[in-house]
Amino acid sequence: MERTAAGGVTGSVPESGEAGLPDVAGLLDGMPRQRGPVGATATSAPATITPATGATATSAATTQLPAPVITEVAAPRPHPLRPWRLLPTPTGTPFTFAYAAVLTVTSLITTYAEPDLVHALHQGSSTDVAHLVQTPVLVLLASALWVAGGVVAPYTLCFLLVLTALERRIGGVRTALVFLAGHVLATLATEVPVGLAVLVGHLPASSLHRFDYGISFGVATSIGALGGLLRPWLRWPVLALFGGMLLQDLVNLTDPLTNWGHLIALVIGVGMWPVVRRWRASESVALG
Repeated sequence: MERTAAGGVTGSVPESGEAGLPDVAGLLDGMPRQRGPVGATATSAPATITPATGATATSAATTQLPAPVITEVAAPRPHPLRPWRLLPTPTGTPFTFAYAAVLTVTSLITTYAEPDLVHALHQGSSTDVAHLVQTPVLVLLASALWVAGGVVAPYTLCFLLVLTALERRIGGVRTALVFLAGHVLATLATEVPVGLAVLVGHLPASSLHRFDYGISFGVATSIGALGGLLRPWLRWPVLALFGGMLLQDLVNLTDPLTNWGHLIALVIGVGMWPVVRRWRASESVALG
């Protein structure tokens, strides 16, 4: 291969290794280098070609990469123990607080009013078969306004603790639905068989006017529903303790119809676990 004075090329196809080829070894210096570790100094030498000679020149540029910033994340602090949250408050648990106020008033009436007036009020609020046939909605609501045994009854304390805990987890409206569902369904489950037994002659007609009022069915359902929201180490002891008490009452035959109603109400609450857990999840999302 030959080169003319003007730079033209004459001759045949060039062969590799033939003399006269431009020196391209210097072009390798213009290739970018690999990036080093964070915080190290990286150099790059961009290539420039002079128009007169075609030679390659390099200029080194030094770039200082920023060092990584490490941020320390503080460990979450445990929630402080607040015992007062076990009891209802006007703003935190308005349904339980208002309901407790109503029960306090009716309990005072039971304690200090004339016995004849108290008897008439209890009889008019009783969810016996005769009243359920005549005014079912009225007596189902009115019967839940009284506490059998007054404010010192065990179910009063259960009412305050259980409904407060349940309302803080699923809200006031949903807590009212759980309580009312247990109160109504357990009442019907115990009174309807009484009516049928009277109808076929297995019970006397006086059974149609049996006193039945109070909040115990709703409280038992709320305990069962709350169990589905507690941690296992607390859920099963609570259910075992309360269920054992109900079974003991049933064995002692203190009031078989009411005792069966309590067990039915507890089972109703346990059966509501899928519902209350969905409500708990949606309540957490709303608060978040």
